[in-house]
Amino acid sequence: MLYIGYYFGKKKTSNSSEFYLGGRQLGSFVAAMSAEASDMSSWLLMGIPGLAFITGLASPFWTVLGLGIGTYFNWLFVARRLRRYTARVDAVTIPEFFSKRYKDNRNILMCISAIIILIFFIPYTASGFKAVGTLLPSLFGLSYHESMIIGAVIIVSYTVMGGFMAVSTTDLIQSIVMTISLIVIVTFALNNAGGLDNVIAEGEKLPGYLSLTETHDKLNGTSEHYGWLTIISTMAWGLGYFGMPHILLRFMAIRDEKMLTTSRRIATVWVFISMFVAILIGIIGYAVSQKGIITDFQTTSAAESTIIVLSGCLSDYGFIAALLAGVALSGILACTMSTADSQLLTAASSFSDNIVQDVLHINVSPKTSMLLARLTILAVAAIAMVLAWNPESSIFNIVSFAWAGFGAAFGPVMLCSLFWKRTTLQGAVCGMIVGGIMVFVWKYALQPMGGVWGIYELLPAFIASAITIIIVSLCTNKPQQEILDDFEYSKQ
Repeated sequence: MLYIGYYFGKKKTSNSSEFYLGGRQLGSFVAAMSAEASDMSSWLLMGIPGLAFITGLASPFWTVLGLGIGTYFNWLFVARRLRRYTARVDAVTIPEFFSKRYKDNRNILMCISAIIILIFFIPYTASGFKAVGTLLPSLFGLSYHESMIIGAVIIVSYTVMGGFMAVSTTDLIQSIVMTISLIVIVTFALNNAGGLDNVIAEGEKLPGYLSLTETHDKLNGTSEHYGWLTIISTMAWGLGYFGMPHILLRFMAIRDEKMLTTSRRIATVWVFISMFVAILIGIIGYAVSQKGIITDFQTTSAAESTIIVLSGCLSDYGFIAALLAGVALSGILACTMSTADSQLLTAASSFSDNIVQDVLHINVSPKTSMLLARLTILAVAAIAMVLAWNPESSIFNIVSFAWAGFGAAFGPVMLCSLFWKRTTLQGAVCGMIVGGIMVFVWKYALQPMGGVWGIYELLPAFIASAITIIIVSLCTNKPQQEILDDFEYSKQ
């Protein structure tokens, strides 16, 4: 990973545009796997298995189904138009696209977009550092904090050196390692659980554990109803894809829009298979724990180490098994690194290019711009490490909140920007602000009340943002002809 960063830093990266978007030269396979690897953060190999281990099938199943559908529709509807539109207006970041899409000469939309990226990407990156801090102690006997610092230094190093092409290339390699890890662990766990029949038998002993309409309460040993409203809000995870800057950048960076069809097929198949295997690992892991081979975890944060513990058991079976266990554990590092590097790069572009140069109008040379971008990566990483300092925090909970923030703030604006030509600058600004604020309001003020208020914050915030965009756009002047011409070109 470090060599790849060095290679692209020395050979390929000469200016900030190449540093952030790689000169729009990604191939179809690299674009697909890079997008999905950067999507599947540590929650793929830790968050999903941990949730399945504790609560059973329902919650992770509906989450994964929503994410799989969201992945497909994002590639199907958004990718082609965004690639064409950003090339038309010469935009290399998402905030820059929003600003140029609406001819926002005062860069209000760009400023808000960049700030939102910084607010939500920092905790998202923190979840990745937390995963590294959880993994490495089991391998090298280091403390949580020492492990987190070492992991952060490696991730930051190759990101700073090589930029987008280094990040995309390492993402491809990491996606392969993640795939091998899933195969190795699910095979080993199933064998130690006594086969699929025994896994089902153990699950059936717990109320609601294998149901799609009930969820298991580990604390009380009972089941809770998983109704249609909860299912809809859980599947709303899929809406988040329309607003994920680090994923949308892959659409913008592909060499030719004709490659997107192949990329869509590769990405969708890999996402569905990998996430459902991750659920299986959690369910099978519980059956293994009932045989006394691993611990019967009692909390989600503890159960997120299921793959780590299973890999440790695998390593006891001899040299070859230990090598496979090493690859499996490397899969956790891979999915963590593949997301954290993309987030660091996106956050850096938002600050150094969009805020410093475009909003504050501080003119800097290309060399200084590169230096500023790299310093921003270091600063964001440092703040993320502070947020990840508590080893008891849940990866799944951190990711779910950041995911909701991006999905609600950017998703409706992105869809309206690409598919509704009547959208105005004022509508986009108001919709983005309402979506971002509603995530906080729903999460911390309304959700604790329970009942109908207990749904995932992304769904109501997404709806509120979309309604705001429509109402404000219809109440303001129609877009100017130049904006309409760009829109018509993008939909051809």
